[in-house]
Amino acid sequence: MITAEITGHCDARFAPVRDALAGQLESGEELGASIAVDLDGETVVDLWGGWRDAERQVPWTSDTIVNVWSTTKTVTALAALVLVDRGLLDPYAPVARYWPEFAANGKEAIEVRHLLSHTSGVSGWEAPFTAEQMYDVEAATAALAAQAPWWEPGTASGYHAQNQGHLVGELVRRVSGRSLTEFVAQELAGPLGADFSIGAAGADVGRIAPVVPPPALPMDLASLDPESPMYKTLTGPLTDPNRANTAPWRAAELGAINGHGNARSVARLLRVLALDGTADGVRLLSPDTIDVIFDQQSHGVDLVLGVPLRFGIGFALPETETVPYVPQGRACYWGGWGGSLIVVDLDRRLTISYMMNRMSPGIIGSERAETYLRAVDASLPA
Repeated sequence: MITAEITGHCDARFAPVRDALAGQLESGEELGASIAVDLDGETVVDLWGGWRDAERQVPWTSDTIVNVWSTTKTVTALAALVLVDRGLLDPYAPVARYWPEFAANGKEAIEVRHLLSHTSGVSGWEAPFTAEQMYDVEAATAALAAQAPWWEPGTASGYHAQNQGHLVGELVRRVSGRSLTEFVAQELAGPLGADFSIGAAGADVGRIAPVVPPPALPMDLASLDPESPMYKTLTGPLTDPNRANTAPWRAAELGAINGHGNARSVARLLRVLALDGTADGVRLLSPDTIDVIFDQQSHGVDLVLGVPLRFGIGFALPETETVPYVPQGRACYWGGWGGSLIVVDLDRRLTISYMMNRMSPGIIGSERAETYLRAVDASLPA
């Protein structure tokens, strides 16, 4: 087998990060991956290595992109925050102010913040509903507007695993006049020079690293209460990771789960949070709007994921149990199924991004992600 090469830039201070990536590739734990670290507006790590394909024939290169699963949610949240900053969207206003149909079935009091913090009670689609139905965004979004919440909104988080992009994307469309895909391209990725998109264009297919599915989740759905938010969300609809490698998936607008990019592009987008709202001369947010993220909305065992989580508005906030290696203090994060992760540490003006194709077990974080974050931490002054 040909040894995987690591390419890119790594400041000498961050040699432990390069070493960590090399170790994961050499062990076979990692197939192909990219890592980016931005410190105070300077890209101190931009590394990639390994393979795009499971057969280890096609190297991961500078322009390789991959389906980043729920890391997509952080970009969708950023789009919503830009609209908050422009005064077009109020996170504390009822969703129905912008989307009147959403008031149906007892949802008139649900606020924008509840959609952004996974506390709305609308964490999936009522059965029967298939993954293919998600691709029809208009019909799928209308179905969400019509259904009732599965728990009392605002009382707890229940991860909006696959549908948060439909919910927040509809708000983006209503107040901006553009689809989420268009808004991200024109207002975020374009101005910041980030190689990121919701879905993937046909012209980009040749540089996509297909995802390699993880082992099955250690969960027996049949043992769950069929009326529980966990069961309803995880089966509404059932998800097969192999769908991410299909043309219909890539062509769809799934603002919760089908963003395509790499560590560099996700960092270029999200580092704006660590830099007081402005990066490369492009101002997206004010410090006051960034403060909105840290308005805690829930802290406890998530009704869908079954683990302790702490959510602000648009992002998870640090807690010490589920993802203990995320920096404490004024920081926010989220990641994708299989282990991709984006962490923004505002106290240190630091952004850490990790995107890969071989999925690890579990929903949030992974042992590999922990290895890289701890290597970054070890590279910084005490």
